[in-house]
Amino acid sequence: MAKVIRIHELGGPEVLNIEELAVGAPGAGEVRIRVEAVGLNRAEAMYRAGRYPVKPQLPSLIGYEGVGVIEEVGPGATTYEIGQRVCVLPMIRQGEYGIWGEEAIVPESILLPAPTGLSSAEAASIWMQYMTAFALIEVANIGIGDGVLIRAASSSVGIAAIQLANWAGSISIACTRTSEKAQALRDLGAAHVIATEEEDLVARTMAITGGKGARAAFDPVGGPYVETLATALGERGILFVYGGLSEQETPYPHWQCAFKGLSMRGWVASEIWNHPHRFKAAQEKILTGLETGHLRPVIARQFHGLDQLAEANAYLESNQQIGKVVVTF
Repeated sequence: MAKVIRIHELGGPEVLNIEELAVGAPGAGEVRIRVEAVGLNRAEAMYRAGRYPVKPQLPSLIGYEGVGVIEEVGPGATTYEIGQRVCVLPMIRQGEYGIWGEEAIVPESILLPAPTGLSSAEAASIWMQYMTAFALIEVANIGIGDGVLIRAASSSVGIAAIQLANWAGSISIACTRTSEKAQALRDLGAAHVIATEEEDLVARTMAITGGKGARAAFDPVGGPYVETLATALGERGILFVYGGLSEQETPYPHWQCAFKGLSMRGWVASEIWNHPHRFKAAQEKILTGLETGHLRPVIARQFHGLDQLAEANAYLESNQQIGKVVVTF
């Protein structure tokens, strides 16, 4: 028996229940891991609340990013060995598996060896954020001198985008609602910070880019503000919408796209890891960045123990954090 988190109803962090369950033996192509740490994501909070495209089949396990040590391998699972430390990538359909617990069964196909030199909290914090932000490298092909608008820049993905933009020689422009987090974002490497509720984003962007506009905008919020982001883009710029945190309709900024030749597209990290050759290239680049120090996971706050998961979720949803929220076990 192991302690795990399950939800029996939809709602806030209070619906996260600690239960004793028999995790059992791994099936074909699966392994059982002893979980060391999990990284929290907005998608999990939306899933728990019933606001995610995948609806929970209750009762449901939850959690899909973390790090742990393999305790048992199932039939046909030949890639990893007992005792090996591995990262669990958020490649599974939510609810199909769940790693918020002392032990978990996961497919070996969603594992990668945990990079050496990283703490458990750091190892639980790398793949979702960097694979998501990698759109700026792989699709937008940002380069030297390109302006990159990064909305919700204090999130783990936002900080990953800042780091990747800086590594590419681009101009990282962190967008945050108020100036409260501005200095922290500068300290984390943002070349510029725009407080979108206090400043004119378009005017500031044009001033920063010498009137050219930004090469790319990276937005997890969506909603009507995409019109403003599109206005701030330059010729043939690209607007990524990789989330729907606004929970409002997201319009297509037709005239901005038409007159400037802009591209607007949705994005999820699975677009990379569902294609082996793209996944391998991104993985190698991210690991190189971690080894050379160009990329560094930033931990906003670290909680400890299953009984802290509800508080950790509440903290994530409070929007206070700058970086990744992690729970260690």
